[in-house]
Amino acid sequence: MTFAHPEMFWLFLALPLMIWLHFWREDRRRSDFRFPTVSHLKNLRGGARVYLRHLPFVLRFLGVALLVVVLARPQLFDREVKRSVEGIDIILCLDTSTSMAAEDLKPNRIEAAKNVAAEFVKGRAADRIGIVPFAAQSFTQCPLTTDYSVVTSLLGDLRMGMVEDGTAIGMALATAINRLRESEAKSKVVILLTDGQNNRGELDPVTAAHAAQALGIRVYTVGVGTRGYAPYPVQTVFGKRYQNVPVNIDEDMLRDIAKLTGGKYFRATDERALREIYREIDKLERTKVNVEEYRRVAEMYGPWLWGALLCFAMEALLSATVLRKLP
Repeated sequence: MTFAHPEMFWLFLALPLMIWLHFWREDRRRSDFRFPTVSHLKNLRGGARVYLRHLPFVLRFLGVALLVVVLARPQLFDREVKRSVEGIDIILCLDTSTSMAAEDLKPNRIEAAKNVAAEFVKGRAADRIGIVPFAAQSFTQCPLTTDYSVVTSLLGDLRMGMVEDGTAIGMALATAINRLRESEAKSKVVILLTDGQNNRGELDPVTAAHAAQALGIRVYTVGVGTRGYAPYPVQTVFGKRYQNVPVNIDEDMLRDIAKLTGGKYFRATDERALREIYREIDKLERTKVNVEEYRRVAEMYGPWLWGALLCFAMEALLSATVLRKLP
């Protein structure tokens, strides 16, 4: 157990002052009347109230001490868990260019891709997952992790317009490869999903595929969209309108990337085809990897607070009843 505000323990220095004030007041309460003799009272025994007269103060003292602990905010950290698991290292490399707003997949391409990816992530047990979104540039939104709640949350945050518009497939693949190059897993996978052609970036996609091949990384490429034309929403002064736009996916390039790296190319005209990709990944060979897990902090002030309140309540009850002091 640790404390968020250990400086509060300096308040314990006030507790000796409480004790001194209590007994000083007891002395002040002693009667000033004088008696000729008290010899006849020597053999009298005090009752229970005499012996318990300091109990309310003891309860108040304990209550204050417990409140100091509450103010210090006791916290319990779960231990760091290190374990070995068998799994695959997977990078989800997802196109977020504006063309992903086309609605040939429902509700649109990007939402369909996110939904199927989230379903896949929720079904994992030991695979490490990362996310690399891309358009004209690419970046790592989530490094490899087994914290699937974080992965699904970040998938939900994906949207078009996160970076400049365009389709830099080569740069996106290079970013994903960089995340996997130091992995010790036997199965290292990139799922590259796009609906267009490489038109941005300094790196050719096939060159990036050769780098993936050298590092033993399989790339599964997915071309998203129907064949021919797709309905694309356009905002006008009269509201949202649809226009049919041609679906231009560089399938030859995507096939070359998959073939070079030992992966497969899929044409995803619907969500069923997307799910087929993840079933294929489940057949891959797994290897043991070391995983470190950290859990959230648990606030532990509750029992201390209830203990302080109980002490104050008992003090008030005793002081008003059996141990009440007359003026």
